[in-house]
Amino acid sequence: MSVQREVKRITVPVIKRMKAQSEPIAMLTAYDTLMAELLDESGVDIILVGDSGGMVMAGHENTLSVTMEEMLHYVKAVRKGVNRALLVADMPFLSYQVSVEEGVRNAGRFLQEGGAEAVKIEGGRCVAPLIKRLVEIGIPVMGHLGLTPQSVHLFGGYGVQGKEAEIAAKLKQEAKSLEDAGVFSLVLEKIPARLAKEISENLKIPTIGIGAGKYCDGQVLVSHDMLGLYEKFKPKFVRRYAQLAKTMREAFINYVQDVKQRDFPDDHESY
Repeated sequence: MSVQREVKRITVPVIKRMKAQSEPIAMLTAYDTLMAELLDESGVDIILVGDSGGMVMAGHENTLSVTMEEMLHYVKAVRKGVNRALLVADMPFLSYQVSVEEGVRNAGRFLQEGGAEAVKIEGGRCVAPLIKRLVEIGIPVMGHLGLTPQSVHLFGGYGVQGKEAEIAAKLKQEAKSLEDAGVFSLVLEKIPARLAKEISENLKIPTIGIGAGKYCDGQVLVSHDMLGLYEKFKPKFVRRYAQLAKTMREAFINYVQDVKQRDFPDDHESY
């Protein structure tokens, strides 16, 4: 059943107002038209075309292998299924780190070619000049701090970030620098809930947590994780709302058996 909302179209100003009005923000990922349609009809506020698509859709080991062309393919497909939610595209590895000019060009492609309405960029002060430039020319930016998957080799894995006082203090400073640079929201990934609470309370922009506890202004999960489709691993912070991999596997097995036993198609399924 579709969820009807008072706001017909979610925009960047709407997302920013949601924090002021204490309305939690619901965000999920999509990589194809059908998933986007289902999310949009369900009342999701933000649909993120994440570089996680490289893992759950293309079978990459991590997000580092994902290219701009792959991401544009996903964004174009998702755009066709979205009528209401805010569509945000993930900037993949090396699409923005080389120079501000290259970052602007690639971010612009997501809006011009893909139909996205904002981009998400990982990193703190080091990407602030790019964020300022993007906002100056009208491209909204969502920030991302904490566990930033594109830095997995630097971190040595996918562990919790910000447990040490020094790193926690740095994350709080980085969050403020991103707000000052102009991001309209900030993803906080895999950091202690208490730290996420402090950051959220110190910012005027909304925070969106993934493995960052309940005190953020919104939450995001990878749709394939919360649906039980991606079974390679299950992070502690993922709540499984369905077990679709099991359901699909059983359906495929039943189909194969019916075909092998000549039970499909039957007379009612034939012309």
